[in-house]
Amino acid sequence: MVKYWVKKLLWIVFAIGLLAVAVNMFMAPHNIAAGGLTGLAIILESWAGIDRAIVVYVGNGIVIVCAFIFLGKEVGINTMIGAGLLPVAIDIVPRIDLVEDRMLAMIVGSVIFGIAVSVMYKNKASSGGTAVPPLILKKYVGLKPSVGMFVTDGIVVLLSLAVFDTDSFLFAVLSIFITMMVMGYIENGLTKRKEIKIISPQHEAILDDIVKVLGKSVTILQTKGSFSGQETPMLMLLIDASDYRTLIEIVDKYDKTAFLVTTVVTDVHGRGFTYGSGSV
Repeated sequence: MVKYWVKKLLWIVFAIGLLAVAVNMFMAPHNIAAGGLTGLAIILESWAGIDRAIVVYVGNGIVIVCAFIFLGKEVGINTMIGAGLLPVAIDIVPRIDLVEDRMLAMIVGSVIFGIAVSVMYKNKASSGGTAVPPLILKKYVGLKPSVGMFVTDGIVVLLSLAVFDTDSFLFAVLSIFITMMVMGYIENGLTKRKEIKIISPQHEAILDDIVKVLGKSVTILQTKGSFSGQETPMLMLLIDASDYRTLIEIVDKYDKTAFLVTTVVTDVHGRGFTYGSGSV
C-alpha cells in the first residue's frame, strides 16, 4: 500500500511540474488563458494585478471541498495534494518567455498541459480548478473528461475576450482544442494495434508463416458463409502497426484473393499484451 501511494504521489508531482512549466513558460508570457483555474489566474493577474498563485490557492480551496463531496475520499485526497502543490509549483518554476513565437508557444504549452492533466486523471487526481468538474461530469453523466474539460474551459476562454485582444482569445480556443486532442489520444491508448481477420483456403500456410515470421499467436474461428453454407476457418490476430505490411506480404504470398479485414485497435488488455505471453 505504501508503494502504491508513493508511486501515485510521484506521478502527481510530475504532472504538477508539467502544468507549472506550461503556464509560466508558454501560456502566461503570451496572455493565452486557455481555460482552467490557471487561465482564470492569468486573466485576473492582467486585469486586477492579483498574483496568479494566490488565485489558484483560493480557487483550489473551493475545489477540494467539492472533490471530497462528489468524488470520494481517494480523489479528494489526491486533489488536495495536487491543488496544494500547483500554486507552489507556479511560484517555484521560473516565469520566463521560453519561446518567442506565439503560435509555437501555444502549441507546445497545450501539448504539455494535455499530457499533465491526463496523467492526473489516470491517477484519479487533479490539480484542482476546472479539472475537477470534468471528473464529476464523468462520474454522474458519463461524459469523457476531455469533453467535460472543453466545456468548463470554454467559459474561462470567453472571459479572456473581455480582458485580452481577439488574437489572445483565438489562441486560447486553439489551445483548448489541442489539449483536448492530446488528452483524447492518451485516454484511448498510446499504442495503436491492428486487429486482422483472414479467410482463405490457404489458411494453414498463412498461419504457419505468421507464427514463424512475426512470432504472433493466432486464434482460429469457424465461420459459415450465408450463401455457400460452407464452413471455413478464419484467422484472427492482433499485431503492431509496424508489422502490418509484413503480414500483407505473407497473405499475398499464398493467396492474393484472400478476404482480409483490418480494424484499428486503440487499447488492448489481457494475456500476451498486459499480463505476459500467451495466445490471443
